[in-house]
Amino acid sequence: MNWVVSVLVFALVASTSAVSAQPVRWTTYSIAQTGTSVDFPASIFTEEAGRPDGYGQRFRTADGRADLTIQAAPNVANDSPAAFLAKKHPPARIQYKRTTPRFFAVSSYKADKVWYNRCNFSSGLIHCVLINYPASEEREWDDVVTRISLSLRGK
Repeated sequence: MNWVVSVLVFALVASTSAVSAQPVRWTTYSIAQTGTSVDFPASIFTEEAGRPDGYGQRFRTADGRADLTIQAAPNVANDSPAAFLAKKHPPARIQYKRTTPRFFAVSSYKADKVWYNRCNFSSGLIHCVLINYPASEEREWDDVVTRISLSLRGK
C-alpha cells in the first residue's frame, strides 16, 4: 500500500512542477519594429494567445496555467518608469517593487497566481514582459522569471 501512495504522491508532484520537469529550451523573441528582445522559454510557453496593445505577442502554457506577454509600445507621454507605473494604479499590496530611471519591476499575488511585470524605458518606447503563473509553483518559476526579466532589451 505504501508503494501506491508513493507513486501517487510522485505523480502529483511531477504534474504540478512541470516547469522544472524537463530542460527548458530557450530562444530569443524579438519585435523587429521596436528592437525589443528577450530570452524566451519556448518549451514552456508553447501556445500563442493573441496580441497585446502596441507590438508583441502573448503566449501561454499548453495547459493554460501560466502566460507571458512580450510587448513594446510608444511612451507617448514621455513618462519616467515611476510616473508610468503610478498611472497604472498598481494594487496597494505589491510584494516586490523596484523602480529606477530606466525600468520598473513589480510583483505580487492575485488569487492563486503570481504576477510579475517588468518594463524598460528607452528611445521613446516602453519594452515589457508580463508573466502570470501558479503561486503554488513559485519556487519552480523563480529561475525562469529571473532569466526572462534580466534578458529584456530595447533599443
